[in-house]
Amino acid sequence: MASPILPGTGLGSGLDTGAIVKALVNADKAAKQGQIDRGTATNTASISGIGTLKSLMAAFKNTMKDLASTTTPQFQGFAATSSDVKIVGATASNSAVNGSYVVKVDNLATSSKVTSAAFAGGTTSPITAGTLSITQGASTYNLDVKAGATLQSVRDSINADASLKGAGISANIVTDSFGSRLVLGSTNTGAGSDISVGGDISELTIDGSNVVGASGGPAMTATSAGSIGAVAIDAKFSIDGMALTSKSNTVDKSVSGLTLNLVATGTSTVSVAGNNDGLKASIQKFVDAYNALANGITKLTKPSLDDDGNPTVAAALTGDALPRSILSAIRGPLSETGAGDKLTVLAQLGITTDQKTGALNFDSAKFTSAMNDKKLGGEVQKMFAGDAGSDNGLLARMQKAIAPFSDVGGVLDQRTTSLNKTKTKLGNDQAALDRRIDTLTAVLTKKYNDMDALVGKLKATASNITSMFEAMAAQQKNS
Repeated sequence: MASPILPGTGLGSGLDTGAIVKALVNADKAAKQGQIDRGTATNTASISGIGTLKSLMAAFKNTMKDLASTTTPQFQGFAATSSDVKIVGATASNSAVNGSYVVKVDNLATSSKVTSAAFAGGTTSPITAGTLSITQGASTYNLDVKAGATLQSVRDSINADASLKGAGISANIVTDSFGSRLVLGSTNTGAGSDISVGGDISELTIDGSNVVGASGGPAMTATSAGSIGAVAIDAKFSIDGMALTSKSNTVDKSVSGLTLNLVATGTSTVSVAGNNDGLKASIQKFVDAYNALANGITKLTKPSLDDDGNPTVAAALTGDALPRSILSAIRGPLSETGAGDKLTVLAQLGITTDQKTGALNFDSAKFTSAMNDKKLGGEVQKMFAGDAGSDNGLLARMQKAIAPFSDVGGVLDQRTTSLNKTKTKLGNDQAALDRRIDTLTAVLTKKYNDMDALVGKLKATASNITSMFEAMAAQQKNS
């Protein structure tokens, strides 16, 4: 809105009415404007600070979640390596021991895959109504086939059945030169896991012990039904010459603390050793994440200092109690005793708190001693991740400590909402002040303009009167 203040000196009074109005308006505006400006500066800094704090907390939370992963454990005390991962993969648990094992895979465990006879009519071939009984091992699953069913609808019913899905059995349709066949497969492997199909629907009967389509065997015909290629078998392998079998290609019972993943036939050497480097990297990741949060909070709350050590510029959250509450929350779990037997406190791993900065220090030499001399590697997982199914590990305690602040709807979200409301209020206050100042400026300008006009008129009248008296005096003098 353009200012109604008229610039320059008043024509009637000779006064700078514009300057007078401006001074009066500024005097009236100063106190409220200063209050709004200070509030806006504080609010803007707080919004920025809380935003930074939320980012720091999110990064810390994600790191704790990654380190606590159960699918990819980050604190394994031992590491297993295979000389040929294309033949055997291996992972070691914390109960493993150092050693080397020669693993020879003779054959992998296989699953069952069976086919029905061919239907010349394709996927829409009609299927007789009745009961379809699918058997695997000692388990039988009955499926009710309604009237009007087709080969495709039977396949869909098998795949939609919860009990069959839970057993790992699925179906599909494969079409060859003879027609379309219902093919059933299973995720279960090993001898005795063959699938058979019975019931009172004769066209879908499949004898799992009958092998069809085997290499070198009779050629497939339209009526061929049974196990495709071969029946399911156990894996056969040896460890250091000892012959073993397994229904699964994942072998976790043969060597204590070691899980073997059989991939292909052949020989590979599996070595197990202390996972010092891996543990050190994971612990360093934890320390770095903690320090990033702690140092970030300190930066948000510590004012800038001049050469004499006196505060100059306040930080975004200087004087705010929230950052200190978060620091207190994450420091608590560090001092709690862990769930381990020999390893119970972080100091045993060389992790200590800097008394000046509050950050964590990680002593590599002390860590190496704990791993090599005190043999604590197997307990690091328990200290950080806790017992299986429990929340007594350091990572879980950390996640629990920050949850009230970082969770959706938590303290940080509430603070952000409050600050945004304050921002809106300050904006409304500024708009209201601007409207009031515009009105005041218009009123004062009109008054001073009217005053200037009146003074101008009075001057003109005075000038006329003076002229009249001067004229009268001149006439008297000349008479």
